[in-house]
Amino acid sequence: MKRTIARLARRLGRYRPVVFFARTVIVPIDRVVAKLTRGKLITGGLRDLPALLLTTTGRRSGEPRTVPLLYLPDGDTFIVIGSNFGQQHHPAWSLNLLANPDATVTVRGKRMTVRAHLAQGEEHDTLLLALKDLWPGYSSYEQWATRRTMRIFRLSPR
Repeated sequence: MKRTIARLARRLGRYRPVVFFARTVIVPIDRVVAKLTRGKLITGGLRDLPALLLTTTGRRSGEPRTVPLLYLPDGDTFIVIGSNFGQQHHPAWSLNLLANPDATVTVRGKRMTVRAHLAQGEEHDTLLLALKDLWPGYSSYEQWATRRTMRIFRLSPR
């Protein structure tokens, strides 16, 4: 059942009405569910769609900011992309990581500190292809976000 839902999500995740629904309904639900379960359950984190909670430090407020994200596992690191659902501006969490690369991830209820590295050049291009295999919707997001390049970060355990 979960695999069927993940396949359906991958197929539909490139259409604007579905993306709008995900951004306005699914992500807020993910935040609440993740908080209630201390990160053990993220509704978007189906088996085939690995999800984590990323907690950054707000660059202006200094307060912790947590967001659910899909990630690509790469050895002991986590690859995340600042797609912001194809919007024209970068997500706040990516700006926070640029200001302070130290963060925390929670995966299946396990918290760990990480350090973010911004992928550039060939590394960025290679990771982008792998991320598009994970979530084909990133191809649509890339087309919609015409004024920017989506940032990709490698989160390495500290």
